[in-house]
Amino acid sequence: MLRRKPTRLELKLDDIEEFESIRKDLETRKKQKEDVDIVGGSDGEGAIGLSSDPKSREQMINDRIGYKPQPKPNNRSSQFGNFEF
Repeated sequence: MLRRKPTRLELKLDDIEEFESIRKDLETRKKQKEDVDIVGGSDGEGAIGLSSDPKSREQMINDRIGYKPQPKPNNRSSQFGNFEF
């Protein structure tokens, strides 16, 4: 592996302006989302996020990631197949 001198990074005025504009945009989006959550808390979505019920929290996470768990069968024939003796 070849050794080389560290690369120098220079912060330009354009970079600072771009960062500030993106930061302000994200802050306004966050405030709008908080306003919607406060106003729209009666629709159930905000209430689910605040509840301490582990099932609803687990369900909310599964919905967010798109996971749909399949129920496990409890009878022996489904576990071992249909073997006849």
